[in-house]
Amino acid sequence: MHTRDSGAVPPTARDRRFELVKKAGFLFCVLILVMDVVAGILGIEAEKAENQVKHLKVRVFECREPSYKAFKLGLAACVLLVLAHAIGNLVGGCVCIWSKEDLNRVTANKQLAVASLIFSWIVLAVAFSMLMVGTLSNSKSRRSCWIAHHRLLSIGGVLCFIHGLFTVAYFVSAEATRKEDRMMGLQQRQRAQGQEHA
Repeated sequence: MHTRDSGAVPPTARDRRFELVKKAGFLFCVLILVMDVVAGILGIEAEKAENQVKHLKVRVFECREPSYKAFKLGLAACVLLVLAHAIGNLVGGCVCIWSKEDLNRVTANKQLAVASLIFSWIVLAVAFSMLMVGTLSNSKSRRSCWIAHHRLLSIGGVLCFIHGLFTVAYFVSAEATRKEDRMMGLQQRQRAQGQEHA
């Protein structure tokens, strides 16, 4: 007859998820970085393609032919940027500070996670806006004139690199925070079981 060890704590669904994400964590980080780097390169290449078309500048206004190549590259950069952000946030989960009590007992990892999450959203908003404006300026089938706005695509591309760093920082610090919470919960369950058997 097998006896159950009273000191053993059965793994919860959260524990199993933690172990799964821990094993795949490195792959997720690489995937996010690769997607952001490729998005950045596409944004910069879209800027180069845009500069190759004929254009005429009169004071603040610029008339030029749209570049279909720049449109395709810019659109691909936007899609990859959004996908990288979605993967980072879905896999990283939600690490939030809900109350003043949470703020008082927050760990360094949780502070880093929250800060990285906020900055990743800010960089996403700016980068996506710049890439989208630059992309849409190349979507028209006829020649058009508007106020000149150079380097939107290349700056948006550079911001994709920065977004990748913040998103990976969020993912890593979020997992470290969950590990701390898991250890704390494990200790609390062990103490509770110890009190029951006392």
